[in-house]
Amino acid sequence: MEERVSIIGIIVENVESTDKLNELLHSYGNYIIGRMGIPYQKKNVNVISIALDAPVDVINTLSGKIGQLDGISSKVVCSKA
Repeated sequence: MEERVSIIGIIVENVESTDKLNELLHSYGNYIIGRMGIPYQKKNVNVISIALDAPVDVINTLSGKIGQLDGISSKVVCSKA
């Protein structure tokens, strides 16, 4: 399957779910290029970006699993090549 470079943007509104999120990201660690997290105290959320190099189905599966966590949402942006 074709691999793409992508970014998953994650907004965490429920910090109770961060342990599950970190476990999930750890299980996909071989695809992760890097990650950046920014706590935004004014709005009481955390903003995380995950850079990946992975097959499209892996990217979509990970994003879907992240989106199923309570109080966490995610969106994906993929390269065209």
